[in-house]
Amino acid sequence: MVNEDVENRVINLAVRTTRITAGDLYKALRAYMRHIQNKKQLRQAAKDSVTKGKQSVKELVGQGQGVSSMEIGDSGIRDFKRIANKYGVDFAIVKDKNENPPKYTVFFKAKDADAITSVLKEYSDRLNKRKKEAGKERPSILNKLKKFKEIVANTPLKHREKRKEQER
Repeated sequence: MVNEDVENRVINLAVRTTRITAGDLYKALRAYMRHIQNKKQLRQAAKDSVTKGKQSVKELVGQGQGVSSMEIGDSGIRDFKRIANKYGVDFAIVKDKNENPPKYTVFFKAKDADAITSVLKEYSDRLNKRKKEAGKERPSILNKLKKFKEIVANTPLKHREKRKEQER
């Protein structure tokens, strides 16, 4: 008898907790709709935001502002990226793997023409500076060391007289 009473109470409690009221269902649906709306807004914001700097060719062309291209040698691509980012140019770099050494083609937005010219000017200045530095022969450190050794060997040493006196 006592067990039956306990069983009935447990069953009644289980039934009461599993019943969903219309208000609970309404609240759950509203929360779900808000969640979906937030996701849509985030997707739209990500779609609307324009990426800056380095991007894929597909993204660059997808912006619909026209694209121009230029070939660049394999040296100094990192410098080129830094300079282009400094000037705020949108660009995409594609490596031509068929050639040895590989050549890179850089795609730009057509509207960035003024910025492109200044980027290319600074980039070419850096390349020329590097070539000039590479053309100069650096003096050998060993030769410098030998030269300084000779100078030190030729300088006369001062002889000091050392006397020890006892103090009382």
